[in-house]
Amino acid sequence: MQLEQTLKGTTEDQSEKVLERAPLSVQDWGLIDYSSALQRQLDLVDLVSHELARDTLVFCSHPPVVTLGRGTKPGDVYGWQGDIVEVTRGGRATYHGPSQVVVYPILDLNTRGRDLHKYMRNLETAIVATLTEFGIPASGRTRQLTDSGDEAEATGVWIGSRKLASIGIGVRKWISFHGLALNVSHDPKAFVGMKPCGFSTETMVSMEEILGRPVDQAHVTEVLKGHLLEL
Repeated sequence: MQLEQTLKGTTEDQSEKVLERAPLSVQDWGLIDYSSALQRQLDLVDLVSHELARDTLVFCSHPPVVTLGRGTKPGDVYGWQGDIVEVTRGGRATYHGPSQVVVYPILDLNTRGRDLHKYMRNLETAIVATLTEFGIPASGRTRQLTDSGDEAEATGVWIGSRKLASIGIGVRKWISFHGLALNVSHDPKAFVGMKPCGFSTETMVSMEEILGRPVDQAHVTEVLKGHLLEL
């Protein structure tokens, strides 16, 4: 695969650039419609690739929307009544809504080893560390039963067989975009009429449901930000 060929080792020049990497910038876009956020991500990707902006963590949330990643299969969306957007990230169909903390890291992976698998594991680690601070014993990529009944490694953050956070990324010129969505509050309308990431609707769970109490989304954002700034 072309991606596998591209993921070969880091050059000496790239290693030197890592030492010069500037601190991450942080932006909060609040509640923003998905298509507008995607265009703003692409604008940032262009700026970072031309060294006109620093690597940036974008925090936001979206009105309810389902996005279709490159791996989406027929039947993944069968009864969803809201907006649907096709995107170039990896993964299958997933949901975004105001009950989530969404993060889009716009990072120059040329300075971080050009290793997409390591990058996704780092995102999972930051989410797991965040959940630990809230008393939730979550895990990153784990083996789960798929919709076909087979067991396979599943990206994201899990507590047992329930999924708390989804991760789907894209890259242009080795600048990352798209990112992660952490389910904070319980929304009974979320994930209805679809197979999120190829799993049943019931697979998805929120921090509120796990803890049995409301969770302050702003607090979650601040804790998650602290761990992501270590990327």
